[in-house]
Amino acid sequence: MNTKKTYSISELAKEFDLTTRSIRFYEDQKLLFPSRRGQTRIYSSQDRVRLKLILRGKRLGFSLAETRELFELWDETNSGSEKQLYLLLEKINERRAELEQQLKDIAMLQEELSTAEARCLETLNEIKQKQTTDKAS
Repeated sequence: MNTKKTYSISELAKEFDLTTRSIRFYEDQKLLFPSRRGQTRIYSSQDRVRLKLILRGKRLGFSLAETRELFELWDETNSGSEKQLYLLLEKINERRAELEQQLKDIAMLQEELSTAEARCLETLNEIKQKQTTDKAS
Protein backbone atom coordinates (compact mmCIF):
# COMPACT_ATOMS: atom_id res chain seq x y z
CA MET A 1 0.00 0.00 0.00
CA ASN A 2 1.17 3.49 -0.82
CA THR A 3 1.78 5.46 2.42
CA LYS A 4 3.02 8.68 0.83
CA LYS A 5 0.90 11.61 2.06
CA THR A 6 1.15 13.98 -0.92
CA TYR A 7 1.63 13.70 -4.67
CA SER A 8 2.50 16.03 -7.48
CA ILE A 9 0.34 16.19 -10.57
CA SER A 10 3.10 14.52 -12.60
CA GLU A 11 3.38 11.65 -10.10
CA LEU A 12 -0.36 10.97 -10.33
CA ALA A 13 -0.31 11.31 -14.11
CA LYS A 14 2.49 8.77 -14.35
CA GLU A 15 0.92 6.36 -11.82
CA PHE A 16 -2.48 6.34 -13.56
CA ASP A 17 -1.17 6.75 -17.11
CA LEU A 18 -3.01 10.04 -17.61
CA THR A 19 -2.10 13.44 -18.89
CA THR A 20 -1.73 16.27 -16.42
CA ARG A 21 -4.44 18.00 -18.44
CA SER A 22 -6.88 15.18 -17.59
CA ILE A 23 -6.14 15.56 -13.90
CA ARG A 24 -6.65 19.34 -14.11
CA PHE A 25 -9.97 18.64 -15.90
CA TYR A 26 -11.14 16.48 -12.98
CA GLU A 27 -10.13 19.31 -10.68
CA ASP A 28 -12.15 21.79 -12.79
CA GLN A 29 -15.11 19.40 -12.50
CA LYS A 30 -14.86 19.65 -8.69
CA LEU A 31 -13.84 16.01 -8.29
CA LEU A 32 -10.32 16.66 -6.97
CA PHE A 33 -9.25 19.33 -4.50
CA PRO A 34 -5.47 19.75 -4.38
CA SER A 35 -3.90 22.29 -2.09
CA ARG A 36 -1.48 24.81 -3.56
CA ARG A 37 2.08 25.73 -2.81
CA GLY A 38 2.49 28.77 -5.01
CA GLN A 39 1.57 27.56 -8.51
CA THR A 40 2.24 23.92 -7.61
CA ARG A 41 -0.68 21.59 -6.99
CA ILE A 42 -0.27 19.26 -4.03
CA TYR A 43 -2.57 16.22 -4.10
CA SER A 44 -3.43 14.34 -0.92
CA SER A 45 -3.89 10.61 -0.42
CA GLN A 46 -7.63 11.29 -0.56
CA ASP A 47 -7.21 12.96 -3.98
CA ARG A 48 -5.27 9.90 -5.14
CA VAL A 49 -8.07 7.57 -4.01
CA ARG A 50 -10.67 9.81 -5.62
CA LEU A 51 -8.73 9.77 -8.91
CA LYS A 52 -8.60 5.99 -8.76
CA LEU A 53 -12.38 5.88 -8.18
CA ILE A 54 -13.03 8.37 -11.00
CA LEU A 55 -11.15 6.12 -13.41
CA ARG A 56 -12.90 2.99 -12.13
CA GLY A 57 -16.27 4.71 -12.54
CA LYS A 58 -15.31 5.74 -16.05
CA ARG A 59 -14.42 2.12 -16.93
CA LEU A 60 -17.80 1.02 -15.56
CA GLY A 61 -19.56 3.62 -17.70
CA PHE A 62 -20.51 6.08 -14.98
CA SER A 63 -20.70 9.73 -15.95
CA LEU A 64 -18.64 12.31 -14.08
CA ALA A 65 -21.90 13.70 -12.68
CA GLU A 66 -22.74 10.26 -11.24
CA THR A 67 -19.25 9.97 -9.77
CA ARG A 68 -19.56 13.45 -8.26
CA GLU A 69 -22.92 12.50 -6.73
CA LEU A 70 -21.35 9.45 -5.09
CA PHE A 71 -18.44 11.54 -3.81
CA GLU A 72 -20.83 14.13 -2.36
CA LEU A 73 -22.66 11.43 -0.41
CA TRP A 74 -19.33 10.10 0.85
CA ASP A 75 -18.21 13.60 1.85
CA GLU A 76 -21.36 14.07 3.98
CA THR A 77 -19.98 11.59 6.51
CA ASN A 78 -16.61 10.50 7.83
CA SER A 79 -16.78 7.03 6.34
CA GLY A 80 -19.45 6.98 3.66
CA SER A 81 -23.04 6.14 4.13
CA GLU A 82 -25.84 3.71 3.55
CA LYS A 83 -27.30 6.25 1.09
CA GLN A 84 -24.12 6.11 -0.94
CA LEU A 85 -24.20 2.33 -1.12
CA TYR A 86 -27.85 2.29 -2.18
CA LEU A 87 -27.13 4.91 -4.84
CA LEU A 88 -24.15 2.93 -6.07
CA LEU A 89 -26.28 -0.23 -6.29
CA GLU A 90 -28.89 1.73 -8.24
CA LYS A 91 -26.23 3.02 -10.66
CA ILE A 92 -24.82 -0.49 -11.08
CA ASN A 93 -28.27 -1.86 -11.87
CA GLU A 94 -28.93 0.95 -14.35
CA ARG A 95 -25.59 0.36 -16.07
CA ARG A 96 -26.20 -3.40 -16.19
CA ALA A 97 -29.64 -2.81 -17.78
CA GLU A 98 -28.06 -0.51 -20.38
CA LEU A 99 -25.44 -3.13 -21.22
CA GLU A 100 -28.07 -5.87 -21.49
CA GLN A 101 -30.05 -3.70 -23.91
CA GLN A 102 -26.89 -3.05 -25.93
CA LEU A 103 -26.27 -6.81 -26.11
CA LYS A 104 -29.82 -7.34 -27.40
CA ASP A 105 -29.36 -4.54 -29.93
CA ILE A 106 -26.06 -6.08 -31.11
CA ALA A 107 -27.65 -9.53 -31.46
CA MET A 108 -30.49 -8.03 -33.50
CA LEU A 109 -28.05 -6.12 -35.70
CA GLN A 110 -26.02 -9.30 -36.27
CA GLU A 111 -29.21 -11.08 -37.36
CA GLU A 112 -30.07 -8.26 -39.75
CA LEU A 113 -26.55 -8.34 -41.19
CA SER A 114 -26.78 -12.11 -41.67
CA THR A 115 -30.11 -11.72 -43.45
CA ALA A 116 -28.74 -8.96 -45.70
CA GLU A 117 -25.65 -11.07 -46.43
CA ALA A 118 -27.77 -14.11 -47.33
CA ARG A 119 -29.92 -12.01 -49.68
CA CYS A 120 -26.82 -10.56 -51.36
CA LEU A 121 -25.30 -14.03 -51.85
CA GLU A 122 -28.60 -15.38 -53.19
CA THR A 123 -28.92 -12.51 -55.66
CA LEU A 124 -25.30 -12.96 -56.77
CA ASN A 125 -25.96 -16.66 -57.39
CA GLU A 126 -29.04 -15.80 -59.44
CA ILE A 127 -27.02 -13.29 -61.50
CA LYS A 128 -24.25 -15.85 -62.10
CA GLN A 129 -26.75 -18.53 -63.09
CA LYS A 130 -28.46 -16.14 -65.51
CA GLN A 131 -25.08 -15.19 -67.02
CA THR A 132 -24.20 -18.89 -67.43
CA THR A 133 -27.58 -19.60 -69.04
CA ASP A 134 -27.25 -16.57 -71.36
CA LYS A 135 -23.76 -17.71 -72.49
CA ALA A 136 -25.00 -21.23 -73.18
CA SER A 137 -27.86 -20.05 -75.43
